[in-house]
Amino acid sequence: MTKSGGGRSGLAHARLAAAVAASLALVCAGPAAAQAPGLEARLQARIDSLALPASVPGITLGVALPDGRVIGLAAGMSDTARGIPMTPAAKMLQGSVGKTYFGAVALQLVGEGRLVLDARVADQLDGVAWFRRLPNARSVTLRQLMTHTSGIVRYETSPGFLADLGADPMRTFTPEQRLRYLFDLEPPFAPGEGWEYSDSNYILVAMLVERATGRPAYDEIRRRYLDPLGLDDTVASDRPDIPGLAQGYAGAGNPFGGSDEMLVGGRLAINPQFEWGGGGFASTAADLARWTREVQEGRAFEARLLDEFRAGPRAPLGPGARYGLGVILLELSSGPAWGHSGFMPGYRTEAYYFPEGAFALALQVNTSAPGALPTPPLRMLDGLAAIALEEIGRR
Repeated sequence: MTKSGGGRSGLAHARLAAAVAASLALVCAGPAAAQAPGLEARLQARIDSLALPASVPGITLGVALPDGRVIGLAAGMSDTARGIPMTPAAKMLQGSVGKTYFGAVALQLVGEGRLVLDARVADQLDGVAWFRRLPNARSVTLRQLMTHTSGIVRYETSPGFLADLGADPMRTFTPEQRLRYLFDLEPPFAPGEGWEYSDSNYILVAMLVERATGRPAYDEIRRRYLDPLGLDDTVASDRPDIPGLAQGYAGAGNPFGGSDEMLVGGRLAINPQFEWGGGGFASTAADLARWTREVQEGRAFEARLLDEFRAGPRAPLGPGARYGLGVILLELSSGPAWGHSGFMPGYRTEAYYFPEGAFALALQVNTSAPGALPTPPLRMLDGLAAIALEEIGRR
């Protein structure tokens, strides 16, 4: 990524100061703390080490523990050029992890009898004339949308969409304007007979939520989840001005706007509103860890739907991966992990629940530049989960 000499100097000084402060904290705590640092200190030491490579700007980590406690940690820099350290209060774009909110609302509506998993979407979107121009529109179901088995391909990486976003980075999109890039295309497979990850599926899920409730999907998510749970540091990324957002670095070849630094004058260089049901949220890592635990422990919708939630096809998203109803299920070296991964230009997110320890971890990194991270974020999370499992097992 592109950094000025002053930025590198500020980065080095800030990281040195953070390391000294951490060392003093251990000294002041006494010999016992230095010999047995415990969960929080061990996790902090690990993310400090992960943020040391010059290519890694900053990291935040949220931990939602079995006893209800939530820990927020941070390492590295929020803004390298300005020398601003990362803090647990910094927000980052979640990317596709936001599908978990839209998916949870859809499942809550299934539990209420207002949506049906195996009903044809065409029947539920009766009157939306353009819908019939999408691949497989006549027969696709809500379940197939949620498991990415619909055959409705991505809009957000199509050349037409990227060209239009590049020409007008602050543009806002309607559902039709998002999905028109797919009109009249041949599907890669019939519904239920293949798998292909696609934000387009969750644009349609969000539309179904709005059709069933008669309210904006964002309002339903806030009313049903964010406000009752006190997730005050989770906000819709439906505009370029998002208070508290850390600087994100996307690399010089960023196809979404072309710039490395995603914040220009305090606002995003592109309008993230295009993502909507495909993601559509920014948060702190602590808020995200708490949300992940709520969903995966079955408190976001009727518990009777959990088996269907976790049932899904194999998917090329990681070791042993399957994709359920808005959830990625993995087999990591630390054990089973249920959650979601996310990408938005300048930001990478991993948010997973580890059932063997009954805790959730959310890791956010403020770079998506190709090759910037010496260790993939999912592997970072796996190592952090191993520490948490070891410490929780000692209690």
